[in-house]
Amino acid sequence: MDHFALKGGVMHAEDVPLPRIADEVGTPVYVYSRATLERHAKVFRDGLADVPDKLIAFAVKANPNLAVLKVLQRQGYGADCVSVGEMRRALAAGISPEKIVFSGVGKTAAELRAALEAGIGQFNIESEEEGLELAEIAADMGLTAQCALRINPDVDAGTHDKISTGKADNKFGVPIDQAGQIFGKLASMPSVNLRGVAVHIGSQLGELAPLERAFEKLGELVIALRSAGHTITHVDLGGGLGVPYRKDEVTPLPADYGAMVARVTKDWGVTLIFEPGRVIAGNAGVLLTRVVRVKRGLNNPFVIVDAAMNDLARPALYGAYHHFEAVEPSGEQMVANIVGPICETGDTFAMGRECDAVGGGELAVFRTAGAYGATMASSYNSRGFVAEVLVDGDKFAVVADRIDAGAIMDAERVPDWL
Repeated sequence: MDHFALKGGVMHAEDVPLPRIADEVGTPVYVYSRATLERHAKVFRDGLADVPDKLIAFAVKANPNLAVLKVLQRQGYGADCVSVGEMRRALAAGISPEKIVFSGVGKTAAELRAALEAGIGQFNIESEEEGLELAEIAADMGLTAQCALRINPDVDAGTHDKISTGKADNKFGVPIDQAGQIFGKLASMPSVNLRGVAVHIGSQLGELAPLERAFEKLGELVIALRSAGHTITHVDLGGGLGVPYRKDEVTPLPADYGAMVARVTKDWGVTLIFEPGRVIAGNAGVLLTRVVRVKRGLNNPFVIVDAAMNDLARPALYGAYHHFEAVEPSGEQMVANIVGPICETGDTFAMGRECDAVGGGELAVFRTAGAYGATMASSYNSRGFVAEVLVDGDKFAVVADRIDAGAIMDAERVPDWL
């Protein structure tokens, strides 16, 4: 459930009509619903009611906006970060350092040092080499790094290849058949407290079975590590639950996920860490856009909108689907190609899509744009960066300013010798 719905024939975000936002902020603009974020945070937390000891760390990469992070911080969420920039955003939003997990395959020495200085709760080590480097830096600083070793369980998540992370040929984690040896080597380092293991097999998972297979493998590894004399107190199960992008799409419910986790992990005796991202933020946002014009096409008309692949990259990157709706639907339908203004054929949101009939100047939304939307934006074609708005009941605020092309150009320099 989300809080974007028609009221009096006009789509609202909670109690704010979207045309009001378009008039005051302009388009394209991301619109987030606080009520939806809070509801999804609660539903996910409630789904894990049978897991006694846990930390839920929102995957900041899904939506790093400070206002969004603040809403989730007030819900008791921590943060899963994959860069020092994301870590600093989490801290700025008031998330406690001990609730921050630092993941990512390419942490630099400077990032490791910054995270140690911040006192974060856990590093998810992605390789033996990273673990040895972290141990050396921590020793130099006179600190002990709290860590888990990320395992690659060689489980196919059944999702898009670009967002699969748990197969043997993916870059993340250490192979599960080498985990015991690597764990033993890193655990012997006095500046590292290697307290557990971590796994994350991919994003937008439509079934629980791949997750269950990965968790069962992890459970077997926990038993083996304990038999070898290691103390395991924390296990990070990652994230990856999918959300429905299409109206008829069915994805796992957090309650069903939680029941599976409770069953599989009931004898582990550890603190479990979860890293939900899309399942919290995806349906909490829309991309509000205005139709520039409708162009006659050979087979179908082209609906040209002012949002583009630099604002919402997922369709161009993954062929991803985002439902397209008129803000003030007439009840009529059309079959159209929905495209943006960028000089790339890839700047296409849909081809031959049946959708609400729209005309030049009318407003529309791309649904389920609260995750991996604004955070993946670029300034391609010198278009600048899209604005972001957070709605709370009958009020809204701009939570990220539109950065126009001129401001970006102001950061550039032409050398004197030109």
